[in-house]
Amino acid sequence: MFPTGLRVGLSSLLLCSGTASALVWNTFDGPGSPACHNVSRVHDATSVEDMVSVVKSAIQSKSLVRAAGKGHMWYDTQCSDDSTIIIRTENVAGIYDFNLPEGSPHGSVLVDAGVTFFQLAEYLHDRGASVGYTLTNWNISFGGSVAMGAHRSSIREDSMVAAGVLAMDIIDGKGEIRRVERDENNDEWLAASTSLGLLGIIARIKLKIYPDTKVYAKQNTFDEKEVLEGDIYGLIAPYATANLWWWPYKRKFHQRYYDVVPVNFTEQQGFQNTFSVTDLEAFAAKNLLNSGKYLPTSNMLMEEIFFGQWEKPNFREKTTNTPLTEWPVYGWNYDVLIGGLYPDQKAQWDYGLRAYTLELAFPVTMANAVLKRARGLFDEELKKGIIMTSTYRSGINIKFGRHYFDFLGQQTYNTSDGVDWSKGTIMFDFPSYRPSVGDEKRFNEPFSVRKRFDPNGIYRSVIGEILEMY
Repeated sequence: MFPTGLRVGLSSLLLCSGTASALVWNTFDGPGSPACHNVSRVHDATSVEDMVSVVKSAIQSKSLVRAAGKGHMWYDTQCSDDSTIIIRTENVAGIYDFNLPEGSPHGSVLVDAGVTFFQLAEYLHDRGASVGYTLTNWNISFGGSVAMGAHRSSIREDSMVAAGVLAMDIIDGKGEIRRVERDENNDEWLAASTSLGLLGIIARIKLKIYPDTKVYAKQNTFDEKEVLEGDIYGLIAPYATANLWWWPYKRKFHQRYYDVVPVNFTEQQGFQNTFSVTDLEAFAAKNLLNSGKYLPTSNMLMEEIFFGQWEKPNFREKTTNTPLTEWPVYGWNYDVLIGGLYPDQKAQWDYGLRAYTLELAFPVTMANAVLKRARGLFDEELKKGIIMTSTYRSGINIKFGRHYFDFLGQQTYNTSDGVDWSKGTIMFDFPSYRPSVGDEKRFNEPFSVRKRFDPNGIYRSVIGEILEMY
């Protein structure tokens, strides 16, 4: 019932003896969920030229700079400990130079850093185009998604957002705009493709686009053993995009997959619900999930409820806003693959539904071994009387990525350890609800053990801080 990542939000001001000392730049979860601890100011940029001006000013004052878009981000890792200027790109959102000749298999468009996928999807659909499968959640900016290596789940098709980039303009450490063209033999491109913002602010991006398509979404349910002992690659690779959701308490998997159908195949226009809930759903979920901090049976019940909901299509007919109740579902590319908020609902984070997530990446060639190992660990806990559950609306998200070479990307290959990445990457993404009561620790959270051994924190370390043990 909540996002697997964290989105940039408003900063909160820390006061010292009544005098402003430094800003804490929070994720969208607000106070208590910092992205940066020592921010001198937040600048709401209005243009690429405005961003250049701020960077040049920061150079003169010897200040550090980080960009912040409107999208998911990792908690407590955006800045260094030194004083930093945040440049918000949300209002730098121009879309221009659309070029897709009639009959051509592909074309291009130029977007500013702050453009979100939803904004571009509407723009392109009105012109009979899409970005294909190099996309991700509706509220994420293109600048941030490219910098951080964001991706969809696919082995057959390119799914890294960066895979759809033809060129990008980066404001470098001298305050100059540097154009980096796609060139897999050039170190500058391989570094810029997933840069983590270390090269500068991605100001503009030239994207590859395609004629718009209609797609279908279908879902199957499997017993856990069928997946763990089966052909995981074969469940994913045949489709344009596909992933698995794991329900550890129920020992079940959902397989969701999508592919293209002819534009005139159906009149249906399905629209997927991504992160939206009603007031009543949010109230009920929050109370039951919070009780799961103390009562493991609440977490079991929550997984039962989420599983039952996820068995059915999380789609409505876009033209009438009526629920679609049967698989498969059909609709336009972006509406079905991503979708967004229903018009009569709000985003889950607007109700204070928060999460932590653990994401680990492995070669697909190790998929069965990794998931069996996870089940083995769950079963070890079961021997202690602790039942592993998922407290996320769609279970544990098992995503996949077509191999894509760059220096820092999650789906890269030719690694020094010689591991076989030829079949792509499997990503084990395990989100869990963050309680909003008491000390906000989750049920059976292991940090309580640390407190018993080291109540005064004399063994504190950076790793411990990153893991939020203090």
